[in-house]
Amino acid sequence: MSILVNKDTTVLVQGLGKTGQFHTDTAIAYGTRMVGAVHPTRAGTEFHFEGETDHSGVPGRDDTYSVTIPIFAGVAEAVEATGANASVVYVPPQFAADAIMEAAAAGVELVVAITEGIPVADMVRVKRYLEGKTTRLIGPNCPGVITPGECKIGIMPGYIHQRGKIGVVSRSGTLTYEAVHQVTQLGLGQTTAVGIGGDPVNGTNFVDVLRLFEADPETEGVIMIGEIGGTAEEEAAEIVAAEMSKPVAGFIAGTTAPPGKRMGHAGAIVSGGRGTAVAKIEAMQSAGIVIAETPSDMGDAMARALG
Repeated sequence: MSILVNKDTTVLVQGLGKTGQFHTDTAIAYGTRMVGAVHPTRAGTEFHFEGETDHSGVPGRDDTYSVTIPIFAGVAEAVEATGANASVVYVPPQFAADAIMEAAAAGVELVVAITEGIPVADMVRVKRYLEGKTTRLIGPNCPGVITPGECKIGIMPGYIHQRGKIGVVSRSGTLTYEAVHQVTQLGLGQTTAVGIGGDPVNGTNFVDVLRLFEADPETEGVIMIGEIGGTAEEEAAEIVAAEMSKPVAGFIAGTTAPPGKRMGHAGAIVSGGRGTAVAKIEAMQSAGIVIAETPSDMGDAMARALG
């Protein structure tokens, strides 16, 4: 089992510039079923990808890939032609909100927005548009989603992931990779890793992902990585205390950040006395979450939580 994506997920790429081309190539190399692209000025053409797979030498898996994907003018046309049920957005910030809403209008079930720097006002508009729709948005400003060995949507390095029993959810892309690497080194592996992004307004939050991991029979424990700013971690701690039967380990980035100083992400700022690392850590500990004191302790904290 997994959450959000698996080997049957079929993916469109929205925005096939240099960034979109590079990460589509790595997704195909990983085994993701990339079935089409949306780029209005290149509609009616194709784009070819070929190279060596990420699983070269693995018995029963191909060593090389050669994939040609069609390019469409719009998402609705692409979905009709390919049957895609997911999309990944590499569109520049000023156009990304419209790209997300276009995918939702076409009935795409999962939209993963990698784009950084989307204006907050645009994301407020997106959130309102998505109300009542079946589309789930991951991001923006996130590394994406990966179910090891099955599907990789986003910019994460595939080789550090290993199929296993730990769910990972994080506001920080870099710390997602660090946690994944640590649980891989410990032999625990991951069911799915989800980067929800660090912007103030996003599509899917900690609570949403924790509930998905709680319902997943293969996930035996969860690492939750937060950071200063907002109240998402405190809200997640309430859910852990009230609903989670599985052990949770956590880490909060930004413990040394001064008030009013934004650290890395747009949402990582302590203001008005809210969003401090101390408050988040206290809330998480009160919910029974095992806290890692440093980023290098995340894997060990998960092992302690598992007992």
